[in-house]
Amino acid sequence: MNSMDTSSAEIHPNPPYKVDKTIEAARASLSGQRKGIRALLPFLGPAFVASIAYIDPGNFATNIQGGSQFGYKMLWVVVVANLMAMLLQNMSAKLGIATGKNLSELCRDHFPKWLSYTMWVISEFAAMATDLAEFLGATLGLNLLFGIPMLYATFLTGIATYLILMLDRYGFRPLEKFIAGFALMIGGCYIVETFLSKPDLGQVVYHSVVPWLGNADSIMLAVGVIGATVMPHAIYLHSSLTQNRIVPRNDEERIKIYKFNTKEVIIALSFAGFVNLAMMYMAASVFNGKGHTEVADIQSAYHTLTPLLGSAAASVFLVSLLCSGISSSVVGTMAGQVIMQGFVGFSIPLWLRRVITMLPTIIIVALGVDPTQTLIISQVILSIVLPAPIIALIYFTRKKEIMGVLVNSKKVTVLSIISAILILGLNLFLIYQTFADFLHL
Repeated sequence: MNSMDTSSAEIHPNPPYKVDKTIEAARASLSGQRKGIRALLPFLGPAFVASIAYIDPGNFATNIQGGSQFGYKMLWVVVVANLMAMLLQNMSAKLGIATGKNLSELCRDHFPKWLSYTMWVISEFAAMATDLAEFLGATLGLNLLFGIPMLYATFLTGIATYLILMLDRYGFRPLEKFIAGFALMIGGCYIVETFLSKPDLGQVVYHSVVPWLGNADSIMLAVGVIGATVMPHAIYLHSSLTQNRIVPRNDEERIKIYKFNTKEVIIALSFAGFVNLAMMYMAASVFNGKGHTEVADIQSAYHTLTPLLGSAAASVFLVSLLCSGISSSVVGTMAGQVIMQGFVGFSIPLWLRRVITMLPTIIIVALGVDPTQTLIISQVILSIVLPAPIIALIYFTRKKEIMGVLVNSKKVTVLSIISAILILGLNLFLIYQTFADFLHL
């Protein structure tokens, strides 16, 4: 089953000629006929799709709060979180290349049925929580940018994401290009915001590499940034995007494909890291630098940007939010299909999954629930679910009999375990703190 078979139950049985051209170009790269950047181009796609999970609306809220409250001082947290994300996403991509299966399929093959089904259920909740945050972000973008009522905006978002998902009928390449286009548009928006906000570049560089932790609020924010950065659905999805995209014919090709994919992960996740840094230093320059340290959510950021930098800057901010919400919602739906197909061996039609995952957002909007609180709750759900895919990923990628020549080196295994302990520990702290605040403990 090819990689996109796992992301949709309605996939083309015979890939059209454009997909064949990509595979032919990849074969030419593997044989040494294509050199330099031309050799890398056929392998670009999967990591850019997965990277959308790292610039979703949840990141907007966290980064804006960090920049407005603490200025440039929390930038190093974004860098650390991004480095850990690179490591884990690269391991996920490698798993698909080495085995021809995705993470959820391997869990079904190697774990007891009760465990596999349990992981499926909690992973579905994670996918829905992810889609809730992403869907809500796109809805907010439409509401603030065009004045469309929130309830109508949810339906427009649902239609837009479904139409984008239908590109999958034409092979993996059109959908990859479309998602990458959204990522580039988000990046372009933050290049514009960088020029408009005029951050102190010396402070940006310094605080990106020099750790700082001040009071309890800054520690809690660091927990939120790191603990909620690595997305469970992105780990599941990335392995499916590489599992049979370019099928290796021998171990030598497996190694070459993995090296190309490592380069792509570095490029795509560095790009996502820049966007996250830009979100935070824009907030640091505009909000913290001008005394607006109370800005902690997307709506107040938009309304505060308008008088400070003008309507153009505020509109660019909303365009980036809209692109982020729509593209990450597409990726979340793809991940949901991967999770279901992998763990239990069947999928539902994309239109039905789109409707099901829309319902929580529609209910929340109809009830008038605070969007920021909803984003926080969704991040807590993701924190609860996150241990399962990380532990499973490390377990499989360190086993020689499963990975073959692409088995983890001892250094990678140690680094991944350290990252996992840090992420999981911070997630537990985030969960405890959230419930403690809720229960006034």
